[in-house]
Amino acid sequence: MLRFRFALLTTLLLGGVASLLAQAPSREPVELAPHPPMGWNSWDAYGLTITESQFRDNVSVLAKTLKPFGWQYAVIDEGWFLKNPRDIKTPARLVYEMDANGRYNPVPERFPSTIVDGNNEGFRALGEYVHARGLRFGIHVVRGIPREAVKQNLPVANSRFHARDVADTSDPCPWDPTNWGVRDTPAGQAWYDSLLAQYAGWGVDFIKVDCISDHPYKPAEIRMIHKAIVKTGRPIVLSLSPGPVSLGIAQELIPYAQMWRISDDLWDYWKNEKHAPRSVHDQFELAAAWAPYAHTGTWPDADMLPLGYLGPEPGDGEARQTRLTQAEQRMMFTLWSIMRSPLIIGANLTKLDDWTMSLLTNRDVLDVNQYAYDQRQVAREGDTVAWTAVGKNGIRYLALFNLNDRDKTIARTYAFYNLPSGSYSSRELWSNEDRGRSDSISVTLSPHGCILLELRP
Repeated sequence: MLRFRFALLTTLLLGGVASLLAQAPSREPVELAPHPPMGWNSWDAYGLTITESQFRDNVSVLAKTLKPFGWQYAVIDEGWFLKNPRDIKTPARLVYEMDANGRYNPVPERFPSTIVDGNNEGFRALGEYVHARGLRFGIHVVRGIPREAVKQNLPVANSRFHARDVADTSDPCPWDPTNWGVRDTPAGQAWYDSLLAQYAGWGVDFIKVDCISDHPYKPAEIRMIHKAIVKTGRPIVLSLSPGPVSLGIAQELIPYAQMWRISDDLWDYWKNEKHAPRSVHDQFELAAAWAPYAHTGTWPDADMLPLGYLGPEPGDGEARQTRLTQAEQRMMFTLWSIMRSPLIIGANLTKLDDWTMSLLTNRDVLDVNQYAYDQRQVAREGDTVAWTAVGKNGIRYLALFNLNDRDKTIARTYAFYNLPSGSYSSRELWSNEDRGRSDSISVTLSPHGCILLELRP
């Protein structure tokens, strides 16, 4: 009888444990960024000055007109914690919004929904607004800990540490006056744990961390941020900036980040004789080098797309319609698509014109970016560049780019571009022109022009 009772008790206990396990949330790992992320970032149109009403207006356009085509991230870029962002060139005058644990909060005067019952609840309400529209919410931060938190030696949330235990005051960001670097210590990890717990509580799905992947490269802080993200249990895409990230560290980044910048900031220049900002023409060489690293979960990032209207207060220069011609914008979008870069729109979405909208909603071109594979530059003859990629059901893609300042006639067999021998039925994806069946291509491209062919065997 005693043995029977023991067996019965064991069965009940095990059954109870099994029931609890069945009710527990799944711990299956979530695949982050299975395709190149597509979305919008505030920097190119608003710089440091974005407000809640401006952000909501852009999110509304993103949700209504672009989400059906796969655009899903809405990202607030730098400066959301600055009360006087226009004083950035005089750092001593900057005023910050910060919580009792030294973490930046959005400025209520710019983001009114942050205040709930007299308390600053951060971006929680704005994150819910984005999610309610079927989109994902992102923010930009600079690595490190606020200098003001260190000055006050504020306590680090949920830890025994204080800000001075965390900060490496010999490690400032060279171009940003707000933060100190973070030590690779338990105190440093506790800081990033507190920071990412805050962001997860706001519903953040995407975090762009700056001053971390180049000038300077900070591998320890990348690892700490990744570890902190994992601890939150929330799937958050990690994007690293700025570039140019060195090809030599690609394998170091792959376990930790889903995106990293392959160049310094890119703006709306076809060519730029200066080192910075980068131009569209500059990106071809880098794109070719980085293409092999673009695959599920890891996406070399050619930077935002400075299309359409850049204003009212862009992060570089005066408000303007993009300097790029329509041909140059199409070329940029084609290169980003076939190299499988993330596609992050910089335009003010509330001022999109029909032509720019057509560029952003060409489903065939977007499918190349999202679903093609084996993308590569296969030829460069002077200023004529060719790329190929493989699509579904044996489809091949061929992109031809004319970087010359004059017309260029191209007459080549498809085999010249390392495509399998034979003839193909071809369709140009921008114009939707059926070009018939052939084993070769003959085309004249205008200056800075391109074509993107879908080839069916």
